[in-house]
Amino acid sequence: MAQRLNIEELKDTARSLRREILKVIAKAGSGHPGGSLSSVEIILTLYGTKLRFDPKQPESPDRDVFIISKGHGTLTAYAVLAEFGFFPKEELQHFRELDCRLQGHAHRSVPGIEASTGSLGQGLSIANGFALAAKLDGSDRRTYCLLGDGESQEGQVWEAAMTAAHRNLNNVCAIVDANGVQQNGPVSTIKDLEPLADKWQSFGWNALDIDGHDVEALIKAYDAAEKETSKPTVIIARTKKGKGISFMEGNHKWHGKAPKPDELEAALAELK
Repeated sequence: MAQRLNIEELKDTARSLRREILKVIAKAGSGHPGGSLSSVEIILTLYGTKLRFDPKQPESPDRDVFIISKGHGTLTAYAVLAEFGFFPKEELQHFRELDCRLQGHAHRSVPGIEASTGSLGQGLSIANGFALAAKLDGSDRRTYCLLGDGESQEGQVWEAAMTAAHRNLNNVCAIVDANGVQQNGPVSTIKDLEPLADKWQSFGWNALDIDGHDVEALIKAYDAAEKETSKPTVIIARTKKGKGISFMEGNHKWHGKAPKPDELEAALAELK
């Protein structure tokens, strides 16, 4: 069943995942390092401490569900799934290759991927469907959904937020990877979302605002979400685009750019 990691193991694994993500994108010659690196701790901590899953039975009825709605960060989900044994790590080396199942956006053909996503704004609606089905089945299954902050400018996100609150889906936990940067620049200048936590609260959600790179804060937030019995929970995870690489952090040009050999070498040197 699910493998559990302690704090130091989470931190060490996060560093190794960042190295793997960069090398895979460089080999593919395309990808999204910025949004992939910002979500490493969010996804890793969820799988390493909270999510119920069995990599040998990825569709077990006893599993919890994770939906990655911000499709440009899919490689992080793939890397975490490989880390926990859903498929061989070697398969990551074929990311974005023709006829490989590990494509640039999440696809249901990959073990552990619950929904094909990438058209932004749809993931929370899908998560609501899983959560409502669990309620109807009398199951204690929980559903988690990772959104981007740029993605949260989509109207469907707020329609889904209203639905989850209206149906008292306390078994839904949304996480916003609030890295402050989207494809063409700062979120605050393109279409400001703040005060983001207040917005979610006004839609009937329990809102938690934390440092999304602090694994201990993430563990506490996931625990608090599970204990909330009256409403859905959203975790506003404040992160840095391109986290861990000085020349990528906060730079929108790394939203969809693969590092060149010299850039990869410099990036990996920062992650030793």
